[in-house]
Amino acid sequence: MKAPKFVACVLTVLSASAGVAHATDASSDLKRSCAGLPSVSVLRASLIAAANSPNALNGLQLLNWATVVNRDGIVCAVAFQGDDRGAQWPGSRVISAQKANTANAFSLNKLALSTANLFSAVQPGGSLFGLQESNPVNTSVAYGGDSRLIGTSNDPMVGGKIGGVNVFGGGLALYDGSGTIIGGVGVSGDTSCRDHFVAWELRHVLKLDYVPSGVSGDPNRPDNIIFDIPTAQVAAPSPVPGPSTGGFGHPKCINTGNPAALDPIRHVSIASSH
Repeated sequence: MKAPKFVACVLTVLSASAGVAHATDASSDLKRSCAGLPSVSVLRASLIAAANSPNALNGLQLLNWATVVNRDGIVCAVAFQGDDRGAQWPGSRVISAQKANTANAFSLNKLALSTANLFSAVQPGGSLFGLQESNPVNTSVAYGGDSRLIGTSNDPMVGGKIGGVNVFGGGLALYDGSGTIIGGVGVSGDTSCRDHFVAWELRHVLKLDYVPSGVSGDPNRPDNIIFDIPTAQVAAPSPVPGPSTGGFGHPKCINTGNPAALDPIRHVSIASSH
């Protein structure tokens, strides 16, 4: 027997209300899980400022993508630097997300590793060879959804776990004022060296650079990119990367820039750590 029209209408309204409530709950959950991390508007403005920093005027001076993930690897914001999504390499959107995921996934409260720090260790014969094949990209998150929403607050990656491991410059872990890791940021769109420089300045602009320690040997830039691969190794007709003197080195790029000129990290005060 068919339900009366009135009952059918009530059921339709209730169903629609439940859908709205579910969407609202999901939005609230995402907002809570991304607490302390930048919105897309803040990320975009900060990316533009970082890319124009005197410390980042190296590489090819191309435009960039930036992605932020939380500690669980959930994408919280995706932004592009140019006037539209086609102004920077389309493929760099997902690479920026991979970098953010990698830096977050392999950093801790006591030790930060940038994606640049992983380059040498994952080469054949390296202690972490094969790492780049672990934790594959979630392709449904990376490539799903409406392309017209890319780089907006409704970017299809937002709210999803992107996965992916990237082992060249551009990814940094994010640390709040107490020195606690809260996620990662990834930048892509230029040489891998400049991606690191822009990501570094971006993290500084966001004031999420209370980095505890790293492998660079510079206490003011603990997870900085390290150029300790002999020049002859990367300048040969068929370049073979390494060996890195310290094991965490990264090849130089076109118009590399000076990593020692990057803004020093912020240090956690004794009062704020208790």
